[in-house]
Order: sequence, then structure tokens, then C-alpha cells
Amino acid sequence: MMRTLKNVFRRRMRAFLTIFGITIGVLALVVMGAMAEKMQLLVDGGSDYYADKVIVTAEDGMGGFGITPIPMSMIDEIEAVDGVARASGTVGMMLDTDPSAVNMGVPPMIQATDFRDAGYETFSVGIAKGRDLEPGDTGKVVVGADLVQKLGAKVGETVQLRDRTFEVVGIMEKTLTAPDMAAMVSLSEAQSMLVEDLPAAIRDSIDPAQVVTDITVYPEDGVDPDALAATLKAEIADIETMGPTGFKTSVEEPLKIFNQIIYAVALLSLVIGGLSVINTMTMAVAERTREIGIRKSIGASRLDVIRQFVSESAVIGFLGGIAGLGLGWVIVHFANAAGAASATRLFLVTTRLAAGSVVFAIVLGILAGLYPAWHASSLNPVRALRYE
Repeated sequence: MMRTLKNVFRRRMRAFLTIFGITIGVLALVVMGAMAEKMQLLVDGGSDYYADKVIVTAEDGMGGFGITPIPMSMIDEIEAVDGVARASGTVGMMLDTDPSAVNMGVPPMIQATDFRDAGYETFSVGIAKGRDLEPGDTGKVVVGADLVQKLGAKVGETVQLRDRTFEVVGIMEKTLTAPDMAAMVSLSEAQSMLVEDLPAAIRDSIDPAQVVTDITVYPEDGVDPDALAATLKAEIADIETMGPTGFKTSVEEPLKIFNQIIYAVALLSLVIGGLSVINTMTMAVAERTREIGIRKSIGASRLDVIRQFVSESAVIGFLGGIAGLGLGWVIVHFANAAGAASATRLFLVTTRLAAGSVVFAIVLGILAGLYPAWHASSLNPVRALRYE
């Protein structure tokens, strides 16, 4: 190994520049891949959530999120449809009425439920500190893991939500999915804040206790959620429904294309770095032609020569990969730390991404070194010894 490192750094500046080329490529892969990994986890969480239910919103609902309030009386109408086991009213709204920045992930949200989902909801989030919200609670809030710093939340102390004061009774476990960005309050308080956002002419004509933003529908055993979504859409006017397939079509599949583009750009940067390895190893072969001739004249086989140069290019890939991973992790760490105050964490370096980046750099180094290594192994020993 020491001999290989010595050979790699015979021309130190050239070696450092070559490693730097790989480093930049891996850096791009890590940073852009970390964004893709974070987005994918959010979507995976959504897929788990939508797997066994249907979300009903007003017709202008987007991606299962309600925009226009719908009457709670619709719960009874929905439960009268064949195949429905239970319907539960929920409220969801932006935490900030005037967001200061575009959030590429899930924005901070205020959420509430009527607790009719008890015994039916399978997507659960644990409580890291304190307790969960309970029916009858007022002036209480349970805070998602990513909102803790933004709100300055501590169990037993108070936080401000929409200029209202709430006591923090619990902090949710980190899930790396949408609940991390949610502040759970009582339904009545969420309904009141929801109606406050409406124009005055509409607000005065609405009873806050009678509206929600969406209704979660739980199918009876054996009923397909997608089929139930179609049935509800056909039997109830002025609604939009979303089941598992609807979520996949509107969110999951577009994100796959987005991730593919991100990885393609990052991998292109890394491949360009691999070209510098080819150049470096080709020059190394030319400079060490006599050395190769000596090795072959004393019995070194073609495989020995190939192994020597491929191992050197692999070391270049490895060093570049480790350096790129380290720099990428630092950039991601500080980017997430900078966004923590606004609950904006766009990046996640997973074990899969970290290991994959370094392995890909090594493989790229090996592949880039194959042609120079093959060329070196094919040199005629006599001619190599005469090379000047």
C-alpha cells in the first residue's frame, strides 16, 4: 500500500489536482444526492400514510391538502357510503401566514384532528418528550421534531402560534417525514385560526366549529382504497379524493424524475473528474516506461503491471471519494444548521449515499485506469528499456 501511495504522489501537484477533480465530483454527488434522499424519505412517509386510506378535500384541494374549508356534516354523508368504516375530520394550515421563503420540502404546519381516527389510523408517531395531545385539551400543543428550534419549544413552556400562546405538552419523535414539521393543537383552536384566514365577508357567515380542511376516510376490511376514492368522488358532489394510487401519480412519480435528474447532473460531474484520472495515469505510464520495461524483463507478468496501475488509479478514486464525502457532509451540515431556525432542512446524508459515493469514486478510478494499465502491460520490454 505504501508503495502504491508513493507512486501516486511521484508528481504531487498533478496527483493533488487529479484527486481534486474526483473530490469535486463526489462533493456534487453528496450534496445533490442528500437533497434527493431527504425528498425521497418525505415521499416514502407519504406513501405509508396514504397506503390504507382516502383523503377527501374540496375540489381545489392539491395533493391531498385542503385549501377551501368543507362542512363537518360531510362526515356523516361519507360514512353513509358503502365500504366506509370511519371518517375523521382534520384541519391543516400553514404555520406562517406569510412565509418568508420557498420551502422545497413540507412547510411548517398547524394540524388538528377530531380524534375519530382512534383505532383506525395505522400511521403513528411516537412522543420523544412529554405526552401526546388528548381529547379535551385546549391551549396545548405537541411539536414536531424539526419545529423545536424554530419555535423555541420546551415541554412545560409556552410557544406562539399565529399570535396565540400554547403550552408545549409534548415533542414528537423525529421521523424524517411530514410530522416533523407539524404543530398539533386542538380541533376547535385550529378551526378558529382557519376561519380567521378567510375574507371578512365569508368569515362572518361561517361557524368555525362546523368546518375542516379535509376528511380522512378509512375503508372497511377488504375494500380497496383506490376503488373507494372513485366511489366517493362519484357519489358526493364538489369534492376531490386521493388514495394510494393518486398520491403515487401526483407526487411519487414526479419526484422520481426529479431525483433522476439530480443524480444525473451529479454523476456527470464525477465522470468528468474521472477523465482527469485517465490523463494522469496515461502520463504516468509514459514517464515510467523504462521502469515498466525493467519489471517485465525480470519476470513481471502483464497482469502484475495491470494490477499495479489499476491499484494506483483506485487509490486516487478512494482519496477523492473520501475528501468529497467529507466536504459534502460539512456543506450539508452547515446548510441544515443555517436553515434550522426556519425549520428548513433540505439535506440528509444517508449511509447508502455516503457509501455509494465513495464506492462509485473507487469504481470510476479503476475504470479510468484500465486503459493506461492495459497500455502499460502491452509494452515490449526491450523497447521499453530503450525508451528515453
